[in-house]
Amino acid sequence: MDIKLQKKPWYIRYRYHIMAGAAIIALVVYSICLAFAPQQMLIKEQNIIVDTARNDKFHEYVDVEGIVQPIMTIKINTLEGGTVERIMAEDGTMLHKGDTILIISNPDLLHDIDDEEDTWANQQRLFREQEIEMQQKSITLHEQTLDARHELASLDKNMQVSREEYRMGIKSKAEMEMAEEDYKYRKEKTMLRMKSLAHDSVATQIKRELMNAQKVQHDKKRIRAEQRTKGLVVTAPADGQLSYVRVTVGDRVAASTTIGELKVLSKYKIHTTMSEYYMDRIAPNLPATVKYQDNSYPLRISRVVPEVKDRGFDVDLVFTGKMPQNMRVGKTFRVQIELSKPERAMIVKRGDFYQNTGGEWIYKLKADGKTAVKVPIEIGRQNPQYYEVTSGLSDGDRVIVGGYEQFGDVEQIVLTDSGN
Repeated sequence: MDIKLQKKPWYIRYRYHIMAGAAIIALVVYSICLAFAPQQMLIKEQNIIVDTARNDKFHEYVDVEGIVQPIMTIKINTLEGGTVERIMAEDGTMLHKGDTILIISNPDLLHDIDDEEDTWANQQRLFREQEIEMQQKSITLHEQTLDARHELASLDKNMQVSREEYRMGIKSKAEMEMAEEDYKYRKEKTMLRMKSLAHDSVATQIKRELMNAQKVQHDKKRIRAEQRTKGLVVTAPADGQLSYVRVTVGDRVAASTTIGELKVLSKYKIHTTMSEYYMDRIAPNLPATVKYQDNSYPLRISRVVPEVKDRGFDVDLVFTGKMPQNMRVGKTFRVQIELSKPERAMIVKRGDFYQNTGGEWIYKLKADGKTAVKVPIEIGRQNPQYYEVTSGLSDGDRVIVGGYEQFGDVEQIVLTDSGN
């Protein structure tokens, strides 16, 4: 007799299908939760840098490396051309103003100067002869002028006598008229003679002035000739160190040839090259500071070269007070150039968050101190130590400023103990 088999319930018969479906649904739900839930990353605390945002004084400055240079470098040029006969100072020699550096020989120049001396001596003899001649002429003119004045005075006296005789009746009217005509004639003739003598005196004075002017010109030429002789000896224009000499004994050099440099070491300056980013912020007289061996030394910007080369421009600074000890050319210092006065601002320490986020957001720790979330921020000014945060943070907020190269773009950071 056949036994009728009882049919199994559907949930038994389809249990594998149900289990598979439940697993798929669970996976879908889990995926949806992951998709909509914030992305998290577990990071050990030792792998990050945390700082506290605070409202404090913010000092905007630039920290650059500067190199010590002499306050002035003077080009040494030859005044006259010729052959280098002797070199008196070598590279690196400390010189005083007027010390001889090298001697140049130029026979042609010396011959020309001798000819100039002979010409000057002949001119001096000629000037002396002309001076004696003019002195004699002046004496003669003076004598003739005295004679004319005497004659004029005699005419006046004679005329007075004639008029007195006429009043007394000694002379007739006709004699008186003849005497007056003769007086007028002689007086006019004598006056003309005095005018001629005066003109001759003026002409003699002008001639003397011209002669003196020529004499001055010849004296100047003689002085220039002597100076050309001195130009054959190249001397130090100031106290300093001779940095190099470009010529050797026997070299031919022309006038105005640069033969070396002199470094003036009485003072020093610091030279640096700054990024073109600061071109509009850097100007002469901005204050700066050098810190050396726990001391600060003030400086100011003395020169800004506006030409940009290789994305940078040159700046020179000079000390306004004491200088560090053991200053020497080529030594380097860290220089802080002040761009503004200290002001109150919200600040955080510098870190790699700016490079990785563009300064648009930062991870801020929650109150538990174990979870950090993204918050948008705005960065203003900066210096080598701090960023100015103009919005997004409050005084006392703790933020992650370093370690961003390992975060990717997750929304949350969960901190774990370094031992876990």
